[in-house]
Amino acid sequence: MSKKWIYLFDEVDEAEKQVGGNWDDVRALLGGKGANLGDMTRAGVPVPPGFTVTTEACNAYLAAGEKFPQGMWEQELEALKAVEKKTGKKFGDPNNPLLVSCRSGAKFSMPGMMDTVLNIGLSDEVVAGMAKLTGDERFVYDSYRRLVQMFGSVVMGIDDEPFEEVLTEARLKAGVKTDSELNAAQWKEVTQEFKKIFKAQTGREFPQDPLEQIKLATEAVFKSWNGKRAIDYRNAAKIAHDLGTGVNIVTMVFGNMGDSSATGVAMTRDGSTGEKKIEGDYLTNAQGEDVVAGIRLTKPIEQLKEEMPKAYAEFEEICEKLEKHYREMQDVEFTIERGKLWMLQTRDGKRTAQAAVRIAVEMAEEGLITKEQAVLRVTPEQVDFFLHPQFDANSKKKAKEAGNFLAKGLNVSPGAAVGVVAFDADLAEKWAKDQGKNVIMVRPETKPDDVHGMLAAKGILTSRGGRTSHAALVARQFGKPAVVGVATLEIDLEKRQMSVEGRTIKEGDWVSIDGTIGEVFAGQLETLVPDINDPYLIKLLSWADEARRLQVWANSDYPVDAKRAREYGAQGIGLCRTEHMFFEAVRLPHVQKMILAKDDATRQEALDTLLPFQREDFAGLFRVMDGLPVIIRLIDPPLHEFLPAHDELLRDVVELEVTGKDAKALAEKEAMLNAVESMHEANPMLGLRGVRLGIHLAALTKMQVRAIFEAACQVAKEGVDVHPEVMIPLTSHVNELKVQQTTLEAEAKKVMAEQGITVDYKFGTMIEIPRAALTADQMAEFAQFFSFGTNDLTQTTFGISRDDAEKGFLIEYIDRKILPENPFASIDQDGVGKLMQMGVELGRKTRPDLEVGICGEHGGDPQSVHFCHKIGLNYVSCSPFRVPIARLAAGQVALMEKGVKAK
Repeated sequence: MSKKWIYLFDEVDEAEKQVGGNWDDVRALLGGKGANLGDMTRAGVPVPPGFTVTTEACNAYLAAGEKFPQGMWEQELEALKAVEKKTGKKFGDPNNPLLVSCRSGAKFSMPGMMDTVLNIGLSDEVVAGMAKLTGDERFVYDSYRRLVQMFGSVVMGIDDEPFEEVLTEARLKAGVKTDSELNAAQWKEVTQEFKKIFKAQTGREFPQDPLEQIKLATEAVFKSWNGKRAIDYRNAAKIAHDLGTGVNIVTMVFGNMGDSSATGVAMTRDGSTGEKKIEGDYLTNAQGEDVVAGIRLTKPIEQLKEEMPKAYAEFEEICEKLEKHYREMQDVEFTIERGKLWMLQTRDGKRTAQAAVRIAVEMAEEGLITKEQAVLRVTPEQVDFFLHPQFDANSKKKAKEAGNFLAKGLNVSPGAAVGVVAFDADLAEKWAKDQGKNVIMVRPETKPDDVHGMLAAKGILTSRGGRTSHAALVARQFGKPAVVGVATLEIDLEKRQMSVEGRTIKEGDWVSIDGTIGEVFAGQLETLVPDINDPYLIKLLSWADEARRLQVWANSDYPVDAKRAREYGAQGIGLCRTEHMFFEAVRLPHVQKMILAKDDATRQEALDTLLPFQREDFAGLFRVMDGLPVIIRLIDPPLHEFLPAHDELLRDVVELEVTGKDAKALAEKEAMLNAVESMHEANPMLGLRGVRLGIHLAALTKMQVRAIFEAACQVAKEGVDVHPEVMIPLTSHVNELKVQQTTLEAEAKKVMAEQGITVDYKFGTMIEIPRAALTADQMAEFAQFFSFGTNDLTQTTFGISRDDAEKGFLIEYIDRKILPENPFASIDQDGVGKLMQMGVELGRKTRPDLEVGICGEHGGDPQSVHFCHKIGLNYVSCSPFRVPIARLAAGQVALMEKGVKAK
């Protein structure tokens, strides 16, 4: 007995039994469309009789070099006979013809990506018989010309253009505007012209054997699985390429049989807002593709209630039945043939982010699903939408049509931004603050001293850099849309212009960037601003909070960021980077004085000037985070980052030497150049930085700790509940921690004694060097908390520079599947993750109550959040704009661990 390749719609029970009763496996076998047509048939919904050729048959066909698997065609002929019996009609019989459609249907919905052929079974002989049978020659030839065109384009690969030219000419000749106004004689003439095109393009007559039509159409649907648009869609939607598509052969029902017939598409709830009302479009006297193709002006579904009240009442009842059955908003297709309603498809409806959240919440409140299921129904990407402006879809479409699409880069920080181009940070800040302009700051790449311009700008665009470049990290931190690494962008800072593909954009010109997908446009696109205060989102996230074990903290350097983070639900500050504060214009000269000091007294004088600035920074954070922990990382980057760039200084020195204009300026520049050269390191990111710098320049970190604890004592006296946690970065040996922490904790106790008040505090370290993770049991003898700095831990574990890798070989590695994904986007669980797990286990072996978290950019990545939950971290820390996403992800992983499913 040969394998069963085909199931009638009323054999869905058999298919379910075949795969062991798992509905997801039924969808894999029959495709989503076939499974749902069978399921609707079983539920008593009016579905035209038909059958499904399985996805297994598709895969077997493609694997065999495009040959039907053994027994499949014979089973298809038997299934066709069963449909004839159910309908009382016969395929190819001119006196009582059965017509069918042939439609694709994969496990996951891929709207419009694969092929459909309608009205199969029509031939010259059948058309003549149908015309007599129905008395409606216009309807018959309208159907026939559709078959010739669809069969020609889908099955035989004929371009649609010659067919469309014939239609346009027919309308002009008849003096009408729409296809529906053409009469029988005109459709007859169009059909003849279509058949001539078919023969001219294929070298053969249009097939008159209905069985040949259905056989070739089945093959065409199988082949469409590997069509370019289907492959591109699957790549974008992350759908596996080995699933195959089902083929659904469905009895034709006709919406083009006069004014008592109609066809339409609808959703059981509003796909844009989520409101509980049927939303859709329909047409009278039309076939399905007329609605979706935009050939005719459609009518809103509400109008059907007046036009065909009986059919609409039944339709409304079926929509409610389907929603309750699937416990999900449905996207349905229907046809009304002479007053009789038929359902042709149901599937989970596509929706906007706002609609997804509202539908999930309201379905839970209606009792269709549980609160836990509602949390699992919404994706982190949908929550992300609420936090960033987006481009209006129509505006983007018009921009592309007008030729204003410029380039694509890395989509490192989501959201839409529109502004005038500024090529340096000072100008960006000046235009934004003094002139109120919306600015897009454009740089080859950004540096720490560009932060003021980045903060002032609406968005950031760079020609170099990767996903964890400075521009990317700062943009995400402050919620600035950013596109980086646009390799085709040529920036000429001297001419103050950039060019791409021969088009030049000058400073001051308008550009629009889409950080969500990495696109850059010339001109101004319209934006929509989503609302984080959406009541449905607030409720959904509160349900996620009830479920999660993992806390969510935020990376915040300034009180304004901390305030936003707290509003978004952060339960602490997991990373405050003190060095960012040093780059502010009023402070930088004192930082440089401290670096260039020739003696301790001069250095201490600069540090004493910086102390009140740092103290006030920390006091502001503590006040905002009243009652919650604040982790402050001591200075981490190498000191040369606070000085001008070497090449820039060298150019200035040479220019001053040549002109001889300003001896004093020359001396200052030469001194600065000498200092920069004396600090030169072959690899500064593995050089004198972090704890090494703190030990080497102890006065600097002592000043920072004094500022932290003076601020903590000050605000504690104000009545603020303060919990400072001091983090020592880049430790690799326990003795580094012992030396630095002992010195700094003594300073902290000294300050508290001076202030006459004690505060709850902790000292801990960042684990960002593999050796620190491997010796975490020793580290925990001193550290009261660990925070994994996964950006640097990934670099040091892989032995790669993230910026160099992301604009170079890493892209090739991912394309060639050498690496499954970018380890700087999601934690490499097999390598970096193993070190993290080891660090947690070893650390808690020494100190069972050890607080452990993560403060790298991975803290806002849902997949990484899941991993952090799995290995028992206390919290993840991410940029304020990722906090709601991390809250949802943490709730979802806790629910999945309990076995809760979305459906």
